[in-house]
Amino acid sequence: MFFDDRLATVLRQRVSSEAGRRTQFRQLLDLLGNRRQSGPDRRDHSLLAAAWLRMDALAEVLPASERARIVREPGWRLRSAELTSHLADFEPEVAAAALTKAELPAEEWQALIPRLPIRARGFLRLRRDLPVDVEALLERLGIHDRGLPRPGAEGGIDAQEAAAATPGEGEVPPPPPPRPGEEVEGDGPRSEISALVERIARFRREREAAPIEQDPSPGLPLDLPLEQRPGERIVIAFGFAADSAGRIEWAEPEIAPMVIGARLVRRKALLGAGEESALERAFARRQPISHAPADLAGAPAISGAWVVDARPRFTDDGVFTGYVGRFRRPAEAPHRPTTAAREADRIRQLLHELRTPVTAVQGYAEVIQQQLFGPAPHEYRALAAGIAADAARILAGFAELDRLARLESGTGEMTRGESDLAAAATRTVDQLAHVLAPRLSGIAFDPPADREVLVTLDPDETEALLWRLLATLGGGCAAGEMLRATLVPVLGHEGGADAGGPIGAARLTCEIPAQLLAEEDIFAAEARPLGTAINAGLFGAGFALRLARAEARAAGGDLVRRDEEVVLTLPLITERAAPGSGDAATDFAEEQGEAGGKLS
Repeated sequence: MFFDDRLATVLRQRVSSEAGRRTQFRQLLDLLGNRRQSGPDRRDHSLLAAAWLRMDALAEVLPASERARIVREPGWRLRSAELTSHLADFEPEVAAAALTKAELPAEEWQALIPRLPIRARGFLRLRRDLPVDVEALLERLGIHDRGLPRPGAEGGIDAQEAAAATPGEGEVPPPPPPRPGEEVEGDGPRSEISALVERIARFRREREAAPIEQDPSPGLPLDLPLEQRPGERIVIAFGFAADSAGRIEWAEPEIAPMVIGARLVRRKALLGAGEESALERAFARRQPISHAPADLAGAPAISGAWVVDARPRFTDDGVFTGYVGRFRRPAEAPHRPTTAAREADRIRQLLHELRTPVTAVQGYAEVIQQQLFGPAPHEYRALAAGIAADAARILAGFAELDRLARLESGTGEMTRGESDLAAAATRTVDQLAHVLAPRLSGIAFDPPADREVLVTLDPDETEALLWRLLATLGGGCAAGEMLRATLVPVLGHEGGADAGGPIGAARLTCEIPAQLLAEEDIFAAEARPLGTAINAGLFGAGFALRLARAEARAAGGDLVRRDEEVVLTLPLITERAAPGSGDAATDFAEEQGEAGGKLS
């Protein structure tokens, strides 16, 4: 009765939108596809009859391509011979999808196939998982062709016709063919097709006479001389397809005889023995192969080092069937990337592979939480919202890892611009105060009085860097702990002078909370914020400070620890001077009235 109740619930729904029609069609497929036979009661028969009628009605308003796509979706199973027979009566694309999707025992296939339309039986020829008895039945019914025929001769000419035009051993080759429409002695006008056949035959004879010396990619053989290449021809690139065992089963026609049967991976790698290469590691995990080195042995034209780029192939049901891609000769790089750059590239590739499943989990959770595929209980929606939030935090952590790898390897950079460091630090401290004040903790910031401290960094980059630094330090404050922070513009001449005047830096100093003071290296600390309201990152205080240091260095400054303080320095814009003194740092020093009138 549980099945009938669900079917009755679906049939009671009256849908008017296109999305609702697709959803109801999908629900009917799911319910009817898992039902092998009808129940004994009349109520069940009436529900099934109503379901068939509703499905026919939906088929009139939903396009065939849309219904075929829904049938091919992996989220349901077609184990009903009745539904398979019903779908086989629809359009060819729907029938093909259903007959490919169906999972029936041998006895049901034998009962179903004779009842299928003649045009629908042919779709079963592409299946390789049918029982032996079912294949024998297809043979008796005349379904002999299990795949598309291979093309005959190049250029679209029939194989027998082209073979007949090629002379055998000891035969005298025919004279050069005339132009289409020319007169031939004793034969009258020659047809255009026969002339083309003879040209193809002559092209083949010439290619077989010197298969290596000639250019492998000449123009069409229309009485044009072949361009000779001195020496031995070396193949530069070719496309290929490999089966699930890693054996090349297809290649471009010119290369096929030399590479078909060769293996992408060693037998030891398939058995999990020995050290794996990058290509074998990607193959074992069914991952895309990118810039993987490989070696081929055999004919001189294909022997040597190669680089492989390929992607895995899967059936609609998710079954791995092999790879399709391209071999190419390695290019001579002008320089090799540094070790740090190579490590950063590996990290980015790893993060790319990790983002895919996390993004999928986040998407499905949002679908449930927003009820895009139908109503969901509030408990499920709450759980889905939590999963989506966790996935978003994980993706944010991945973004931080990627940013750190780029900055530390020198492949990333900070956006330059102009921003007021004093105003940005004041806003950040005020935001933290709203959270830390109830615990009588926080950061007491002492900015320069009524004066801008302009640095050579984009405002958004400045805000992100300050939040990462100050939120990490503030989040480590215990109850009643106050940190002191100061900001001063400093003049220095360590790097020389340029046309813009003396080199300057903005120096932001902040005390370290007691939680981090005991750490020997605060940039490797694993401490977490003492409260849950402030979260500067997914990987703890040490990682956040390390990322802030990498950002500061990429901006031309630095972040270091000095005793019980951390010091952030950023390049100062000194071209914008106050009217009275020539630059902001000098004016600030004069206002302080410190001994010597000089900052260091």
